[in-house]
Amino acid sequence: MSGISKEMTIGEIITVNPDVVPVLLNAGMHCLGCPASQGESLEEAAMVHGIDIDELMKQIDAL
Repeated sequence: MSGISKEMTIGEIITVNPDVVPVLLNAGMHCLGCPASQGESLEEAAMVHGIDIDELMKQIDAL
Protein backbone atom coordinates (compact mmCIF):
# COMPACT_ATOMS: atom_id res chain seq x y z
CA MET A 1 0.00 0.00 0.00
CA SER A 2 1.31 3.41 -0.98
CA GLY A 3 -0.16 5.38 1.94
CA ILE A 4 -1.94 7.59 -0.58
CA SER A 5 -5.67 8.13 -0.77
CA LYS A 6 -7.84 9.70 -3.44
CA GLU A 7 -8.90 12.33 -0.90
CA MET A 8 -5.36 13.72 -0.64
CA THR A 9 -4.32 16.74 -2.70
CA ILE A 10 -1.77 16.25 -5.44
CA GLY A 11 0.62 18.48 -3.48
CA GLU A 12 0.29 16.21 -0.43
CA ILE A 13 0.78 13.11 -2.56
CA ILE A 14 3.97 14.41 -4.12
CA THR A 15 5.30 15.32 -0.68
CA VAL A 16 4.48 11.88 0.75
CA ASN A 17 5.77 9.91 -2.24
CA PRO A 18 7.52 11.69 -5.12
CA ASP A 19 7.65 8.35 -6.99
CA VAL A 20 3.99 8.94 -7.87
CA VAL A 21 4.91 11.82 -10.21
CA PRO A 22 5.57 9.61 -13.28
CA VAL A 23 2.28 7.76 -12.73
CA LEU A 24 0.37 11.05 -12.64
CA LEU A 25 2.20 12.40 -15.68
CA ASN A 26 1.55 9.20 -17.65
CA ALA A 27 -2.14 9.47 -16.73
CA GLY A 28 -2.29 12.95 -18.27
CA MET A 29 -1.94 15.13 -15.19
CA HIS A 30 0.76 17.50 -16.42
CA CYS A 31 -0.01 20.43 -14.16
CA LEU A 32 1.39 18.99 -10.94
CA GLY A 33 2.73 22.33 -9.73
CA CYS A 34 -0.26 24.47 -10.62
CA PRO A 35 -2.26 26.18 -7.85
CA ALA A 36 -5.18 23.76 -8.28
CA SER A 37 -2.92 20.86 -7.30
CA GLN A 38 -2.58 22.34 -3.82
CA GLY A 39 -6.31 22.46 -3.12
CA GLU A 40 -7.84 19.82 -5.38
CA SER A 41 -8.06 16.19 -4.30
CA LEU A 42 -6.67 13.47 -6.52
CA GLU A 43 -10.23 12.29 -7.12
CA GLU A 44 -11.33 15.78 -8.20
CA ALA A 45 -8.30 16.14 -10.49
CA ALA A 46 -8.98 12.75 -12.06
CA MET A 47 -12.57 13.77 -12.74
CA VAL A 48 -11.46 17.05 -14.37
CA HIS A 49 -8.98 15.16 -16.56
CA GLY A 50 -11.39 12.33 -17.43
CA ILE A 51 -9.25 9.73 -15.66
CA ASP A 52 -10.68 6.62 -14.00
CA ILE A 53 -9.75 7.16 -10.32
CA ASP A 54 -9.96 3.46 -9.46
CA GLU A 55 -7.50 2.56 -12.22
CA LEU A 56 -5.20 5.40 -11.19
CA MET A 57 -5.27 4.25 -7.55
CA LYS A 58 -4.34 0.69 -8.67
CA GLN A 59 -1.30 2.11 -10.44
CA ILE A 60 -0.32 4.21 -7.42
CA ASP A 61 -0.82 1.33 -5.00
CA ALA A 62 1.44 -0.86 -7.16
CA LEU A 63 4.44 1.41 -6.43
